Amino acid sequence: MLELMEWLAERGVTTVFKVDGDRMVERRSAWMVVVSGGPLGEDAFLRADLRTADACLDSLLAHLEGLGLSPFA
Repeated sequence: MLELMEWLAERGVTTVFKVDGDRMVERRSAWMVVVSGGPLGEDAFLRADLRTADACLDSLLAHLEGLGLSPFA
């Protein structure tokens, strides 16, 4: 995940991964990923609140793929 965040940052994308302890205790979607800026465009903003870090990562990768960006190319 850190390599992906670095790859995004090198392209001008701001990325935040967060886990919320209160939501975790309440058994709600505790993980969040937010990306914006850079080649995503001014209006291309992603925020996903999901139950696991892996789900957030999958959502982010799908979003990037949909924009034609691939960190693994």
